[in-house]
Amino acid sequence: MKYTLIYAVIISSFLLSCKETSQSKHEVAETELGSEANPSSTPISWVNNRVDKAKKRLDGSEAGKVVWDAMEAMGGLNKWYSNGYLTFRFNYQPLDGSVPRDTYQTIDTWSNKARHISAADSTAIFGWDGENAWVKAKDSTAFNYNLRFWALTPLYLAAQPLVLDGEGVNLELLPGINYKDAPQDVVKVTFASGTGDAPDDYYILYLDAKTHLLTALRYIVSYPGYFPNGGNNPEKIMDLVDRKTINGISLPLKFNTYWSTEEGQPKGEPITTIELSHIEFKNHLTEDFFKRPEGATLIEGL
Repeated sequence: MKYTLIYAVIISSFLLSCKETSQSKHEVAETELGSEANPSSTPISWVNNRVDKAKKRLDGSEAGKVVWDAMEAMGGLNKWYSNGYLTFRFNYQPLDGSVPRDTYQTIDTWSNKARHISAADSTAIFGWDGENAWVKAKDSTAFNYNLRFWALTPLYLAAQPLVLDGEGVNLELLPGINYKDAPQDVVKVTFASGTGDAPDDYYILYLDAKTHLLTALRYIVSYPGYFPNGGNNPEKIMDLVDRKTINGISLPLKFNTYWSTEEGQPKGEPITTIELSHIEFKNHLTEDFFKRPEGATLIEGL
């Protein structure tokens, strides 16, 4: 499979477990207040506690303060964790002939669970239940890509930097630059050893110095499922084209991805285009919505 996957964010969990230890990349991001919390029933005191802990952590560095300002500009962690389940269509279209990905998905933002439905075949589904990835499809080629890797990738793209609230995330403030004729605060994100499936990944956020909103994202992918002998793909840069505020949270509507120059600018023509649509928050789902359904196949390994 070609390596035109979106970016490195997926390989870290941004974890807040009960003991705040590093776990598998898709394990739930929970507080010590309870592992069964969900966006529709989480007490406001739990949300406040989680947000207060994140703010305290981020206030510990200049880079963290910049990231906190960006979170606030998007609508804030309080709103994010109080809104309910996030649903959207994520249409990822490579322009180099590699495999496209187009699904409707529902995300539990509190515990990082996901369920995807193919945009081409509503009977083809896959997901992440908090511990394992699974798939149920009549045609084995319905999802011709790594589903463990992809289960939460769209969330981490759409929600940057709201997903940086957990342990194992290292932030470094780099010198500011001009991008698209506007000054940018630049924050590099790396991961502590043992965090997620691919802690060697990094990504670099361009945050508009005036609005604090994400402008672009540079990244590499070192996911072992694609690089079993180590290494990574060349750096890419995702340029945010458009955004919209839904229920108080500012989310992207379109990205274009390019190879990155040494100066951190887009090079040549786009190699991928990504569009998000049908974005909304839902308050209620069935109790077993994210569980592996009967007849679904468990996905082993990375």
